[in-house]
Amino acid sequence: MDSDLSTQLVAARTAGTQSSIQTAIFKKSVELDTSVVTTLMETALAAPPPGQGTKVDKLA
Repeated sequence: MDSDLSTQLVAARTAGTQSSIQTAIFKKSVELDTSVVTTLMETALAAPPPGQGTKVDKLA
């Protein structure tokens, strides 16, 4: 009987640990995605360098 209880406790502890790891990975993934989007938006909204876009290169 004691071994059944200890097995259940170990299984519960393992499930809790796996859940914590999954939550941490998900949070880090969202954080990285947000960082990438922020970087892209900053680049997209920035003014072009001086002189860029003043002439059209029809050979390009």
